[in-house]
Amino acid sequence: MIWDIVVFLLQAFLVFVVSTALFDALHWVLHKWENSRIPLLRKFSSWHWVHHKFLGLDMQINPAYARANIWFHILPEYLTSMAGTVVFLFIFPWPVIAAVAALRTIMLVMTLREEGLDYNHMSMDRVGGQQGLLWVDNNYHAMHHVYPHNFFSSFANVFDLIFGTTCQIKGRHFLVTGAGGAFGAAMVAKLTSLGGIVETAKSGVDFSAGNYAAMKEKLERAEVLVLAHGAKSDDCWDANYVTFRDLTELFTEMGKTRLAPPEVWAVGSEVEFHGDMGMDELKAYSSSKRAFAWRARDFYRSDALIYRHIVPSSFTSAMGKGPMSAGTAVNIALFFIRRGFRYVPVTFTGLAVLNYFRFRFFQKGQPDDFKPAE
Repeated sequence: MIWDIVVFLLQAFLVFVVSTALFDALHWVLHKWENSRIPLLRKFSSWHWVHHKFLGLDMQINPAYARANIWFHILPEYLTSMAGTVVFLFIFPWPVIAAVAALRTIMLVMTLREEGLDYNHMSMDRVGGQQGLLWVDNNYHAMHHVYPHNFFSSFANVFDLIFGTTCQIKGRHFLVTGAGGAFGAAMVAKLTSLGGIVETAKSGVDFSAGNYAAMKEKLERAEVLVLAHGAKSDDCWDANYVTFRDLTELFTEMGKTRLAPPEVWAVGSEVEFHGDMGMDELKAYSSSKRAFAWRARDFYRSDALIYRHIVPSSFTSAMGKGPMSAGTAVNIALFFIRRGFRYVPVTFTGLAVLNYFRFRFFQKGQPDDFKPAE
């Protein structure tokens, strides 16, 4: 009996997820048709854009479009998802399909009663940085209304995970530190090729530990701050911990009044996991990276920003050969970032994957505990 219930629930779950993804695919197509050469397809797209007038780029509800939103978005979403549900009659028993259809109908009735308002469609003064990965919450879906050409998933985040539509790059403003290094240079080149508007900042020129006045104008223009600078031997503490911490905090503070949360991508290291391994030449580097990882966990948990922690294996740079090129490391990082991952393992060894558990759950001490003695 229990097993039958489990099977029923699993089948219903699969039907719901797949039928939802069917509408999400249609949703993506409607946005693509915006610039179609075929007038009819542009017309279909314009009908969908009524939904974005109902809940605009400013995340405010416009009641004047409530009725049109019902006809041109809510009902097509319901009918498409129901069609995807009914198809499963060829695979699963009818009670499973009836249960999912009933759930969808109840959700429709509740939305109609509220004239199109639901948990994912309401006015917001500010979008939070904590957003779902597997399931769509209100912060996640709000990003679709801020960046309409990404974040297409509606309930289960299947479509965006598969197609990598969970991060706006084209037309977005990026500020990259460490652009003179291998990873930073590769990141600048890739973001530019994808249509990003990229500005750079150099450690020791635009900023130094405790001195960030020259960075404020650049930070004000940026939507995403990419921290790719650092040091392996000289002044590791300031380069890998102090400036990373301070720039993230400054950017977050400056972004408090923005509608969308500021976003920070910071480059960590697998040394966070294995430490200095008794090697004197790694002690200062390991201490600084582990100290920032401790602080980065707070950024990761904060609703004030979207924080992504990139942990690469060694890659080829001025410091020596590695098992991958910097360009490959950036491509792997962006593969995960464009699918919504906030902890980003870039690894051939697997250590960066294992480090996730240390980063999230098993860090000890305080940042100052890692600081080497003067």
